[in-house]
Amino acid sequence: MTINQYLDSTYLKTAVQAGLTEKENETIVREFVQEAIDEKFKLIMIRPNYVAMAKEMMLKAKSKVGIGTVIDFPDGQSLLQGKLEQANQAIADGADDLDFVCNYEAFKTGDIALVKNEILQCTQLGLANHKIVKWIIEVAALNSQQIVQLTVLIKNTIMSNFKEEHYGAVFVKSSTGFYKTENNSPNGATVPAIIMMLENAFPLPVKAAGGVRTFEEATQMIRLGVKRIGTSSAKIIASGGVANNNY
Repeated sequence: MTINQYLDSTYLKTAVQAGLTEKENETIVREFVQEAIDEKFKLIMIRPNYVAMAKEMMLKAKSKVGIGTVIDFPDGQSLLQGKLEQANQAIADGADDLDFVCNYEAFKTGDIALVKNEILQCTQLGLANHKIVKWIIEVAALNSQQIVQLTVLIKNTIMSNFKEEHYGAVFVKSSTGFYKTENNSPNGATVPAIIMMLENAFPLPVKAAGGVRTFEEATQMIRLGVKRIGTSSAKIIASGGVANNNY
């Protein structure tokens, strides 16, 4: 199985998180973008401040690799206006995919109206600009019931407000990869979580992000039914190696 077109090659560390200077971190981003071009991955997933740079590199290379970025990352607790402003800037800079962090904490406290409204408004913005929209639900912060309920909320909001032709452009995504778990438990995609998402997101597609470290794990996710896999070790996984990091 050739899995490159399932892989969203991902680098989302800030310079501070990476322990680097801004220039050093930009160099790493450029390397990730170039690798995505060379390996013909589906997408390069980077922070918003690097989107314009990546777009310039893609145009110069005449590459069809998509450019994705994260919105309200990694906590998802900004006001709706903040999410929309970030998304508008990313669109202006040339992003193809907008990966919004859902306000899962508001969901957990029962503010369903807030969560539903941000799903509606942000998806509307993305689709109106012909972008792919993904909703990160942060499975490590949720119990099984909450994973199911939030996935269903996203699905029902999309199906109630958008045409069937748009369903394939709105993903439910598992994780940011930045959530701090206790006892070193997984903070990314797990098979049980992905199965719950797949069973309850359909007909919306699912992206497994974080926790996929080998070619075998990636192909297992694909066989389960995921349409995208987010990983910072795309080349290693695609070539049959074993990644040694968590995302």
